[in-house]
Amino acid sequence: MELKTPLYEMHLKLHGKMVPFAGYLLPIQYEEGIIKEHMAVRTRAGIFDVSHMGEIRCSGKDALRNLQQLLTNDFTDMSDGQARYSPMCNEQGGTVDDLIVYKKKEEEYLIVVNASNKEKDYHWMLEHKFGEVVFEDISDKISQIALQGPKSQEILMKLSTDIPEKYYHAVFDGMVAGIPCMISRTGYTGEDGFELYLDNTYAKTMWETLMEAGKEYGLIPCGLGARDTLRLEAGMPLYGHEMNDEINPVETGLSFAVKMQKEDFIGKDHLPDKDSLMRKRVGLRVTGRGIIREQEDVLVDGKKVGFTTSGTHCPYLGYPVAMAILNKEYIKVGTKVTVIVRGREVEAEVVPLPFYKRTK
Repeated sequence: MELKTPLYEMHLKLHGKMVPFAGYLLPIQYEEGIIKEHMAVRTRAGIFDVSHMGEIRCSGKDALRNLQQLLTNDFTDMSDGQARYSPMCNEQGGTVDDLIVYKKKEEEYLIVVNASNKEKDYHWMLEHKFGEVVFEDISDKISQIALQGPKSQEILMKLSTDIPEKYYHAVFDGMVAGIPCMISRTGYTGEDGFELYLDNTYAKTMWETLMEAGKEYGLIPCGLGARDTLRLEAGMPLYGHEMNDEINPVETGLSFAVKMQKEDFIGKDHLPDKDSLMRKRVGLRVTGRGIIREQEDVLVDGKKVGFTTSGTHCPYLGYPVAMAILNKEYIKVGTKVTVIVRGREVEAEVVPLPFYKRTK
């Protein structure tokens, strides 16, 4: 039995096409369709219900020490209100999840985890905690609404003065149209934007208020379909695709969030360095005919050299792309490869990531 977010009835009212995802019923698209939703976020603004995501509060005298041990990134120099991305590894160096940590104040942090992993992540944290620390799963109390796109700040400025100036920063005790919420300058689309965290009871009012404020800017509701095409076009990895318990964060290209100079963290001893890295995530641009999807073999001269992790046609760029994990001998930009799609060969070429990068 799938759960429903506090905005479920709103999605039905807006004719959202509901599908099961990560234990919830969520809209994959609305009447406009995935392509128009994608283009709205790239050129104007889109609004997403991401209330299925997980939120875990970490507090106590040893909160920071626990984060340092659990996660690959370094949190010792964070300022209040700052956010930091990090993978979380298992003992073998594989990826348990990737997440975002917000520092509210000394000894209190908010951890935002992927929807499909929130129970697994929470139990992993409880199993590995030490000292004076409390991990509290508050996911069921929190709704999350994402406002994304080049017009998102103009829309939000009509409703609030509590707007974080810097990317990956948040205002914890903010107000939007008189509604208390945490306002975070983050997102998963490759665009500037915000994620609002608020009590479930305010979710419907917040959604309607944002929709009304964004009307003049062409704001439209967007579903899971556009969320996936947007993140893929922006070269952003997704748990369960570009990383999992067997794929480590260095292979995924997340070395910027893996601080090997830290004294220790779970999985550190099993992570490869530059010299011992055997495979890595790359971007592929389709040069032949066809759309590449996930888990398809990648060949060079008839020999398997890796596999695809995600693929789609990019609405904004206008051509199909994919991400893949390839043996390190074949990761150089310009390498020609063949991908086997339903028994048919589709030509592609290794290109730099991200495929799309917004102009600031």
